[in-house]
Amino acid sequence: MSLRRPSKEQPENFDFNPASLEAAKLIIAKYPKDKQQSAVMALLYIAQKQNSNWIPLAAMKYIGKLLDMPYIKVYEVATFYTMYNLAPVGKHFIQVCTTTPCMIRGAYKLVEACKEKISENENELSKDQSCSWMEVECLGACVNAPMLQINDDYYEDLDKEKTLKILDKILTGETPKPGSYRGRLNNEPENNRKTLMDLKNA
Repeated sequence: MSLRRPSKEQPENFDFNPASLEAAKLIIAKYPKDKQQSAVMALLYIAQKQNSNWIPLAAMKYIGKLLDMPYIKVYEVATFYTMYNLAPVGKHFIQVCTTTPCMIRGAYKLVEACKEKISENENELSKDQSCSWMEVECLGACVNAPMLQINDDYYEDLDKEKTLKILDKILTGETPKPGSYRGRLNNEPENNRKTLMDLKNA
């Protein structure tokens, strides 16, 4: 695993906004009083969501105080798990799965689209600072490969042309519809095929 370093540019302060603080309190309340540090992962996610998809050091210190937890322990969690972003990634964070099932179905065509529309390099903000992209390991949608994730949404059954259209939409402030781009519902067979029913009638 490569070493993950926080951004060199850091805000001086961080506080949960009222909605984030309320969500954090609800999560903390689920744990016994001597076990509330176990809420650290959920609170880091809340901080990331509030702060345009990344967690500054000030947020880690804030969460440490909130949970009566040493800052270094919060830092250890945030730097260990790759789901936490330690530097700005933009309002739209694109993760392209290039694990084997996606790779053999054309994932690197999706990478080409990201290089053309966003940035030539991974983890580099677009010119308007609105988004960035990176290659990731399996996102668990192998049946609908190739696919990518934008923030919390999955975009599946893609090719380069469809990916370019999706990226054009986010770059112009639109929200593209998530899901299959071959018209499937979830991961149902294409063309309304019902394999087991066909076998039964054979």
